[in-house]
Formats: sequence, C-alpha cells, structure tokens
Amino acid sequence: MSQGDKSKYTDKQKRKAEHIAESYEARGMPEKEAEARAWATVNKDDGGGKKPGGSGRGKATGHPAAHKGGESGGKASAGRTAAERSASARKAAATRKANAAARA
Repeated sequence: MSQGDKSKYTDKQKRKAEHIAESYEARGMPEKEAEARAWATVNKDDGGGKKPGGSGRGKATGHPAAHKGGESGGKASAGRTAAERSASARKAAATRKANAAARA
C-alpha cells in the first residue's frame, strides 16, 4: 500500500482509491505510481480520511474533483460566429506552416 496509515479512510474511500488505481494500471502505469496517484486523487476529492479520530467528527464528502470535467470547455468557441472560428483556424494553420518552415 502507499505511504501512510490508511486507517482513517472510510471503506468507500478505499474502494474509490482501488478503482482509480485499477484504471491507471489498465492504461499502462506501474502499480506503485497508479496507487500513489489514486490516493492523491482521493485526498484531493475528499480532503483526507473521513473517519472521526481525536476531537471532532468525520467530514462530509463533496466530490469537487468529480464535478469539474467539462465545466469550462467550449465557452470561448461557443460565443463566436462560424466566420470568426474559420478565420482563427486559418490563422493558426498559417502560423504552424511558418513555424515549420523556420525550423526546416
């Protein structure tokens, strides 16, 4: 298991980390790296272990990282006309062509 004591994590958090690690491994990542990233994702999502310990109580889970995807994508493009997008694409193509010529 990754570095650190996992006793303060709930069963749900442990399952979540395991699922994320399996996904990373399926994409060809080494097991240790996948596990480290999985726990980092759980920590980012939940803010650490949720089981109560010491003074205070367990904390609620808001899942902020899970709700980020797709939130900001496409807004810049959506506000422009087809002609503006086409002009931008032509300009980008010309820039790529000029840069390729300069490198050659």
